[in-house]
Amino acid sequence: MTKASALPIEVRGSAKQPLGMSPAQFLRDYWQKRPLLIRQAFPDFVSPIEPDELAGLALEETALSRLIIHDESRDRWKVKSGPLTEKDFASTPNKNWTLLVQDVDKWDADVAALLEDFRFLPSWRLDDIMASYAEPGGGVGPHVDQYDVFLLQGLGQRHWAIDTNPDAPKDFRPDIELKQLKVFEPDHEWMLEPGDMLYLPPGVPHDGTAFGGPCLTISVGMRAPSQAELTGDLADYLAERLPDELRYTDPDLAPTKSAGEIDRAALARLREALPFAASLDDTTLTDWFGRFITRYRNAQVPVAPEKELTEAALRKQLDGGAHLLRHPWARMAWARGKRGATLFVNGHAYPAAAELAERLCDARKLAPGKTVADAELAVLLTLVNDGHLVVHKPRRR
Repeated sequence: MTKASALPIEVRGSAKQPLGMSPAQFLRDYWQKRPLLIRQAFPDFVSPIEPDELAGLALEETALSRLIIHDESRDRWKVKSGPLTEKDFASTPNKNWTLLVQDVDKWDADVAALLEDFRFLPSWRLDDIMASYAEPGGGVGPHVDQYDVFLLQGLGQRHWAIDTNPDAPKDFRPDIELKQLKVFEPDHEWMLEPGDMLYLPPGVPHDGTAFGGPCLTISVGMRAPSQAELTGDLADYLAERLPDELRYTDPDLAPTKSAGEIDRAALARLREALPFAASLDDTTLTDWFGRFITRYRNAQVPVAPEKELTEAALRKQLDGGAHLLRHPWARMAWARGKRGATLFVNGHAYPAAAELAERLCDARKLAPGKTVADAELAVLLTLVNDGHLVVHKPRRR
């Protein structure tokens, strides 16, 4: 096994080996593992698309484009999504702006021809080719991509900086819509010329800035669906194909001992009804099912009161003999946990003591009285202010 410390981060390519090595060696040592700069991956490279052509594509109604302008003096970023207009380009400054256009390979056959050099990867793994044009200082700021990308310099120069620290901070700046990193401390920097290519695996912080004059970079990006995307699409796929008569069943149901509890027997039945849920741990399965089963089919939900009640005001009312009524649309269930329990109400989860959760599920009218503990009162207050419980004052005689 090759030691990581012995692997170079910079190599030289050639017409026969654009990666500077065989595809097998690249996949073994670098793919999804570490960055690699390939000098002259494409010797004597001439960009297959000109800046004016890219700008013209950005004017198309169905093209995916963005114009990003950086006000360097105030560190403010302006993002305009396409379709763009000629007026948008006419108002750009002399520096610190960039144009991004995605799916250029779908519009331009010469750009699409670049994909031939990436045939060592499964075709379904390739997503698109994005082209970015920038004036000096133009870029999108330091950021992280969650997919593999090959950054091929097409025109001019671009300064690239990356941080190879696996524990590098990944928090975003809250003041701009671009997902820029709050902290970026690069440990490698390069100036790329036409034909140079930088490979970055997912999760590597990086920042590219146009240098000196007009700059055009071609980005070959990979398709990397998130687990959330895969799970959601698989669930939709299965739901479309499962017959409606297949349902959650409980022919072995015994008389309930705890009102509203989602117990271990219920979880076992869920795993039988949903084979692909067998890998989920009890906590995850319970949290999903508790939220799911307490949501009404017709999406009716209680409305929160116009004015929130304070803890002191609720205690005063309860001391005065007020009752708490469950809202007619408040559907409840609960489950035990490692610490206490979770009360599920209309798709929401609230931490609560098991005894309180059971009482709330068991009765539609609750009389906490004057001795209610602070922890219990806090739960009741949240349910009142969320509209699930309604304070009912006793009538004066």
